[in-house]
Amino acid sequence: MAEKVDNTIVGLDIGTTKVCAVVGQDTQEGKIKIIGIGQSPSKGLRKGVVINIDDAVMSIKRAVSQAERMSGHKITSVYTGIAGSHIRSYNSSGVVAIKNSEVSESDIRRVIDAAKAVAIPPDREIIHIIPQEFIVDDQDGIKEPRGMSGTRLEVKVHIVTGAIASVQNIVKCCQKSGLKVDNIVLQPIASSISILMPEEKDLGVGLIDMGGGTTDIAIFVSNAIRHTSVISIGGDHITNDIAIGLRTPFQEAEKVKIEHGCAVSDMIDSDETIEIPGVGNRGSRVIPRKALAQIIEPRMEEVFSLINDNFEKMDIAPILTSGIVLTGGSALMEGSTDLAESVFGLPVRMGKPIGVIGLKDAVDNPMYATGVGLVLYGFDQAKEHKNVDSFNKAREDKEMFSAIFRKMKSWIKDML
Repeated sequence: MAEKVDNTIVGLDIGTTKVCAVVGQDTQEGKIKIIGIGQSPSKGLRKGVVINIDDAVMSIKRAVSQAERMSGHKITSVYTGIAGSHIRSYNSSGVVAIKNSEVSESDIRRVIDAAKAVAIPPDREIIHIIPQEFIVDDQDGIKEPRGMSGTRLEVKVHIVTGAIASVQNIVKCCQKSGLKVDNIVLQPIASSISILMPEEKDLGVGLIDMGGGTTDIAIFVSNAIRHTSVISIGGDHITNDIAIGLRTPFQEAEKVKIEHGCAVSDMIDSDETIEIPGVGNRGSRVIPRKALAQIIEPRMEEVFSLINDNFEKMDIAPILTSGIVLTGGSALMEGSTDLAESVFGLPVRMGKPIGVIGLKDAVDNPMYATGVGLVLYGFDQAKEHKNVDSFNKAREDKEMFSAIFRKMKSWIKDML
């Protein structure tokens, strides 16, 4: 969600465990400067879906208030992320005849409309229609067809849909917080903008965003998104396993996971110990840290195995030349990349926001990938709209010049 006053845009990441507001500002050098961050524990959401509007509104207000104080800007509108098991995506294509033998903005709109003309259940709405490539006559692999000559325009798109009720509830929470929603963005798409490098997206890369309630996946090849999906398992499931396995309150289990968690039990010395708070009036007790890792490892392995099974069914693994990028708060755990490499059999790196200045060190953490990505997405949209307006103005000027030139020729002919 974004505010455009004074060249600022605000990304609001409404997650299952935290709400994060990130304020970005466009500098004269064209770089995005992070000038404010606000964070609050998330209440009222489960697996990325709103289950209590009032609690969610309070969480949003606290995060936004912090970001306002740090940035010195009043936040009135935002770009917000969305996730959850209700998200569905698929690929589609459309074809139209090019009017006037040159691809115009109108032709692009018509071909995208043709691609999205597919049956969608009445309880769902389209969140994104992302062009993967355009084909003009027999020339494929085109990213920007405006102004090209031809007779036939085709587009391949990736369509993301969500449950109408879930989308409306996210918007309603923002509106009740006094915020206008500029756009809703699928969280893994936002995260990809802030952490993936252009060469990775070109060669083929898998993004795995591990949040509190869900794990989101996005696949990129040839600088275009090819696949998105959501798995309803996240960091909260690991915390719940710890709470049950070690008989400690959920809040304490979360602290233990963050401070001492490890995804690979063999990485821990057998003599290393940690203190576990008891339930009720029971006192704390000391246990081997390895015992904690032995609870975490199977759940993390389950998540990666589910994703890998999905990759195998769709034959995705062979196209992931650049490997896997892990991000999200739950990916911060020690040993996460090592475990992922053993499951996927591919190189894995940790993804942190890149390409920003200002409070760069403050957002140098996978948990801010979506928030920073939403800010960058907002600026990309603003730039794209500006470019389209410039193209249309140039086209109008060209048509006007041609009309004037024809009239002048006519006048000269009449004079002769």
